[in-house]
Amino acid sequence: MRNRTAIYSILTLIIAVGLFLYQNYSQKNIQSITIDGFNYLPTSTTGQIIQHENYSLSYNELYEQAEWVAWELNKSHLTYDDRRRPYFINDPKVLTQSANYKNFKGSGYDRGHLCPAGDRRFSLDAYNETFYTSNITPQKNDFNAGIWNRLEMKTRQWAKKYNQLYIVTGGVLTKDLKTIGYEDVAVPNYFYKVILDYSSTKPKAIAFLFPHKESNKSLKNFVVSIDEIEQLTTIDFFPNLPDELENRLESSVTTNNWKF
Repeated sequence: MRNRTAIYSILTLIIAVGLFLYQNYSQKNIQSITIDGFNYLPTSTTGQIIQHENYSLSYNELYEQAEWVAWELNKSHLTYDDRRRPYFINDPKVLTQSANYKNFKGSGYDRGHLCPAGDRRFSLDAYNETFYTSNITPQKNDFNAGIWNRLEMKTRQWAKKYNQLYIVTGGVLTKDLKTIGYEDVAVPNYFYKVILDYSSTKPKAIAFLFPHKESNKSLKNFVVSIDEIEQLTTIDFFPNLPDELENRLESSVTTNNWKF
């Protein structure tokens, strides 16, 4: 009888300890995440995900461009190496072939980078990778050199301040868009950028949605929820985050935790 009572006591203790550890582990995962071994890639509407050494993308052949490009931007990436601008070339990993750069010639649109070359100056290979045509989209010059560039520079400032960011960007690809070139490269009416700061124990996120035109307004005027961009694009940006954390980050529309 004593042995049975002792066994019950030990089992009860084991169950109690197990529940305690499980609850604390679960809570920790809701509040914090780590980059190691974690897949942050968004979903793809086309199934054609390309992983390069320094960024990933989902190519949409119908619109002849990436529906998203995703990359990490760490404080250590921020160098000012003087790189010679290479020629744009087709992406060798896109099975359906990325649009040729000649589609842009005489179109009146810039070859707008999605993953900026300025984010990848830390090595020659990383810099050159940004000149694959899968990483460009038609952009008006005043937009590309204006508010879009302002956000790219602000993002680099945030990487310097917050240490580690994960960025996803692209054009909103919808039916009946204007096209350019002999391959009918679509010209998006809107562009988005989603930024995740995972360097602290309390991750935060912010998202921007821009009409395809220059603006002198503050970047704050273009902050939207990630949920809104997901509705426009049908892309799930952070499907592998714990649900509670994903829901909180993606529904939020706030600039409070970001220094403008």
